[in-house]
Amino acid sequence: MDLEVRHLRALCAIADTGSLHRAARELGMSQPSLTTQLRRIENSLGGQLFSRTRTGCRPTPLGRTVLSRARPLIDEMRSLVTEAKAAAARAAGPRLRIGATASRAIPGWLRRLRTRLPDTETSLHMDVSANALLRLVASGQLDVAFVHEVEGCPLRVPDGLEVRVLVEREPQSVTLAADHPAASDAVVKLADLATDQWMVDPTVDGEWDGMRRMLRAAGLNPRVLHGDYLTAFALVASGEVVTVCQPTTRPRPELVIRPLHGDPLGVRLLLAARSGTDEAELDVVYEELAAAYGELL
Repeated sequence: MDLEVRHLRALCAIADTGSLHRAARELGMSQPSLTTQLRRIENSLGGQLFSRTRTGCRPTPLGRTVLSRARPLIDEMRSLVTEAKAAAARAAGPRLRIGATASRAIPGWLRRLRTRLPDTETSLHMDVSANALLRLVASGQLDVAFVHEVEGCPLRVPDGLEVRVLVEREPQSVTLAADHPAASDAVVKLADLATDQWMVDPTVDGEWDGMRRMLRAAGLNPRVLHGDYLTAFALVASGEVVTVCQPTTRPRPELVIRPLHGDPLGVRLLLAARSGTDEAELDVVYEELAAAYGELL
């Protein structure tokens, strides 16, 4: 079997995460598939690259040798692809490829950018994973990414990215059914939600860990459902669950949005771009994002 760049990326992911399970999730593949791929790579090279224990995977001496050669090759390939795509983009005309996690600021941001940059073709790529979006920026598949970082759960920012802070700390709110006993309160205490069932989307980077820390700090151990937030809002409206949400979430007749007492959970809002991006263009992108976010307050 001939080694390919994807094989080297898999080896680096295993080494970086220390786990086949976490590496498979990062690579977007199943653990059995990654295990099979690793076995084939080891057979091809003639030796074991990782020692597997209950606590995870650690590179063997052979594995460390391979990794020391693999990382520069991956970096060089990434640079080649990024530079080639940038050259192709310049030849095709101005364009702005935006990535973002969910935010009500996005429609206004896009509208403002179309006005400010009328000759630039703008595209949007949405993803619940901020880390995935940052990797797409680093690889040259996106130009900028507007993401949120849950407090206490730092994002893995790839080398070569420049990050600007839009909001240092945005306190998160709670969504309740309109007829919930706490819905009449201007500010809701977590203790008043002690008997409620919560819902969280675990695919959103840091969301589950952040919410779990918040509940534990309040001495709560509620039942938690996992699912997407579109489903969560439907269940909130029916009184089945409560859930955290952005303070800019649009209220509905059947839902209320309330701040949490003491602001126990916050996120940082960030705009990321590759280092070396035209500063004047990045200034425009940032300014229009800040203005669009300000319209929601």
